[in-house]
Amino acid sequence: MHPERQRSLWWILLPNFFAIIGGVLAYLILKNDDPRLAKFCVQFGMLLTVIQIVAFLILGAQLAEINQNFGVNI
Repeated sequence: MHPERQRSLWWILLPNFFAIIGGVLAYLILKNDDPRLAKFCVQFGMLLTVIQIVAFLILGAQLAEINQNFGVNI
């Protein structure tokens, strides 16, 4: 077993841009070199995915309400 080496924190950008897919990809690349950073990337990707889903649900509900109240006055 080889010793762990510290990897750059720039790897956090991968899940930042690609959410869960980027987190899993970063994990697969980093798991042998820096397991702590690899685990953080997966967790960060999952967190961003949940935040995006909640934001889309809230935005969708607000848009549906706006669309329902929008009418043509003749």
